[in-house]
Amino acid sequence: MKIKLLLLFIFTGYHLLYPQAKTDSLRNDSYEKLKEKFYDYNYDGNPAKSKLIAQYYLAKAKREKDISQIANGYAFMYANEDQKNALKYIDSLAEITKNLKDDAYPTRIYLLKANVYFKFNNQKEALNNYIIGLKYAKQKNNKRQIALAETNIAYLNSYIGKDSEAAKVLKYYMDNGSYLTDNELDKIRVNLADCYIELNKLDSANILINKGLQAFKNKDDYRYHQYLGLLGFYNLKRKKYQLAINNLLPCKKYFLAADDIREKNYVLLYLGKSYASLNNNQRAIENFTKIDSLVQKTNYIVPEFGEAYTYLIDYYKEKGDKERQLYYVERFLKIDNMLDAQFEYVSRELPRRYDTPKLLHEKENIINDLQSRKTILNISIGLLSIILVLLSFLYSRSKKRERQHRKIAQDLINTVEMRSFETSKAKLITNPSPIPIQTDTENKVITEDKSTKATPEDITQFILKELEAFEDKELFLKKGITSASLAKSIKTNTTYLSEVINTQKGKNFATYLNDLRIDYALNRLIKDKKFRSYKLLAIAEELGYNNEQSFSLAFKKKTGITLSVYIKEIEKSNNI
Repeated sequence: MKIKLLLLFIFTGYHLLYPQAKTDSLRNDSYEKLKEKFYDYNYDGNPAKSKLIAQYYLAKAKREKDISQIANGYAFMYANEDQKNALKYIDSLAEITKNLKDDAYPTRIYLLKANVYFKFNNQKEALNNYIIGLKYAKQKNNKRQIALAETNIAYLNSYIGKDSEAAKVLKYYMDNGSYLTDNELDKIRVNLADCYIELNKLDSANILINKGLQAFKNKDDYRYHQYLGLLGFYNLKRKKYQLAINNLLPCKKYFLAADDIREKNYVLLYLGKSYASLNNNQRAIENFTKIDSLVQKTNYIVPEFGEAYTYLIDYYKEKGDKERQLYYVERFLKIDNMLDAQFEYVSRELPRRYDTPKLLHEKENIINDLQSRKTILNISIGLLSIILVLLSFLYSRSKKRERQHRKIAQDLINTVEMRSFETSKAKLITNPSPIPIQTDTENKVITEDKSTKATPEDITQFILKELEAFEDKELFLKKGITSASLAKSIKTNTTYLSEVINTQKGKNFATYLNDLRIDYALNRLIKDKKFRSYKLLAIAEELGYNNEQSFSLAFKKKTGITLSVYIKEIEKSNNI
């Protein structure tokens, strides 16, 4: 009897003193070292150790009466508590930091509250607090807290199906979040890989998954199995079902033993879907019913779980087991109602075959599903009609503009051909008048009272004669012609040259040069089939332009149409 009492005393004493022994080993650790241990244990799914660190941290800070560190202690204590106690610790944190001059507050309060609500499936309050936290983080210009708020909102977006939006944010911070901790960056990678799989960006997901597996194999069991679970999801998406099962079975064993409800349920879901795809109904049912059991214990639900219930409903319907079919219909409707209460958005993974109206119709024998379908059909028809009207309007306007451009092109062709006919006996057209084209884009003619001109009459006549030679010899086709270079070549000055062109030609030098080139192009394109086959750049260079953009703009400005329309009409007229 004494031996038994002694053994009992030793056993009890050991367990009473064990936490003290644990905390004694932490005495020499700095706050920074304790913080590092806390995050490592917390991220690795070891709540007991992380809670012990948090308790010691808070006790140490209180002994030392360090307000800033007491605040950290409260922030750590909330992590492994139920919702009620977690919020109490955060309230204590808010109270102790209300007069603390620290840029981290009050943002930290709202982000921690959001984390609690997210963890305990109150998505609406989680989103509200993340948004408020983000507002304060931006006011304080705290880059790290901005990143934490935005990445957590991204996780929430992914949670309700907005994976594309989530992936953009996560990719940005994965590439640019150098101020985040390694744990936070790894969390981003895990969630980004999940988003990529959901978006069928499987190659991108595979790169992230393989990096994670290589980084944590034989180093960190929790993170390794996270990536292994993602690999199972990846292979499920690739329809490599047996590979997926091989990946997921070790994860099932690991996470069922760990205190991580989220990972448990997702592994069970992916396993069930893999078995179902291989027509292994018994294994699929085993995993899906386990999900329902965990949901009832924890109330942790996400939209994807609906797939498990639709499978169970279909399975027992085929078996003729109406009692179980009705049970899972009831369970599904309850979950659906819970999701509706939590999410303001339509979930991405609501059942494809058993939407809520249909289930209610089967259960209550009503026809509201038909009415719902009719409403959706009417809305769809209405939207389609609006789209068709809009497309018809755009098509009509496009055809009208096309007809207008064709008419302009035809008039141009007729004008060019008429002028060519009238001067057919001449070897070259001498000082041709510009082709009469009236468009909204044409430059206004610059006129000047001849009575006020400063150029002597003999010089005017000389310049006009030189310009006639300039036009006859088609010297305007050379590149790089300027008023200065032309004035020099005809042995006059730019002032006289510009005045003569303005008064005698009715336009400035740039317009004069462009008109000569475009008139030349209009004529040559009609006469020279080979020239019409040139690429735009070649035609532009032939006409003396430095690039095709300059030519295109000049042509459109002069004629009101594009070169392609003009050439097309020439080809049509030649084929008639």
